[in-house]
Amino acid sequence: MCADTAIKQPPSPASGDVLLEARDLARHFDVSKPWLNRVLERSEKLSLKAVDGVSFSIRRGETVALVGESGCGKSTVARLVVGLYGLTRGSLVFDGEDISDLANRTGRQAASLRKRFQMIFQDPYASLNPLWRVGTIIGEPLRFFRPEMSSADRRRRVGELLEQVGMSPMDALRYPHEFSGGQRQRISIARALSNEPEFMICDEPTSALDVSVQAQILNLMRDLQDEYGLTYLFISHDMAVVKHMSDRIAVMYLGRIAEIAPSDQLFANPHHPYSKMLLAAVPSLEGGGKERTTIQGEVPNPVHPPSGCAFHPRCPHANARCKAEVPLLIARDDGSEVACHGVEEGRIE
Repeated sequence: MCADTAIKQPPSPASGDVLLEARDLARHFDVSKPWLNRVLERSEKLSLKAVDGVSFSIRRGETVALVGESGCGKSTVARLVVGLYGLTRGSLVFDGEDISDLANRTGRQAASLRKRFQMIFQDPYASLNPLWRVGTIIGEPLRFFRPEMSSADRRRRVGELLEQVGMSPMDALRYPHEFSGGQRQRISIARALSNEPEFMICDEPTSALDVSVQAQILNLMRDLQDEYGLTYLFISHDMAVVKHMSDRIAVMYLGRIAEIAPSDQLFANPHHPYSKMLLAAVPSLEGGGKERTTIQGEVPNPVHPPSGCAFHPRCPHANARCKAEVPLLIARDDGSEVACHGVEEGRIE
């Protein structure tokens, strides 16, 4: 990555008060065969535990990243937070208000809350309506959340938003297919900013982009965070990206959090065996002869997860307790929280 596109380092959180708190989040999906098939085949109902007991908090002005392999539940957590999915279990508290039932809320009560946070989706090619002009796409949240705004004021605001994300106000007259992937993601960011949110959920916002474009988008997001005091939940499978974007990192595995730690702390001294394997698989930009290792084994089927610690079939340190007992997140003196029996017992450093 060239110097002029290097990713900027994140600032410290503006304040220490908690904006979002997730407690024991769970989302289970029914993946059973139809009722008649189950009767004829004498099969049981099946449940996919996409998220199964996730707890974390995000302070105002902070960026917390969720990382892990594909299928670990990161995007499901994002959709639970914004109310696209209902909770199977657990609770969500946003700025002191319980929003666990957000998926079922309608009317003004839901609108007044939803305008405070927005989501940036992974694929800028799929998240923009191809039949709408860019001005309509960005102006739609304004039309919904601020119905008192005149058409002229709305057009003026759309132009300002386009300029803020590095585009021209004249781009409002064009269609999404006329732009590159990076430009489309800038449009998505402008749309997310239109109702002046406090909290933004970023679901792998750069994974579909070229590396140089990724740096530009990440730097734009960092600049916007500085300007508006935004709080981010940043979801990615790219450890190199989250190292530069996040204040804290939560490592997920098969629907649970394995470790939460400050970004520098996690990269310098990870505790959980899975965190160590993830970091060992990241290619080094400095070179230095460090051998890159791949993560051994496969992620278990979430419909039939392993007993005890879900990582034990792939863990070289697993013992009988690991196979029988689910580990809990335990706080450590260095500011991290780790869910690992081996770390708790001192078998793993």
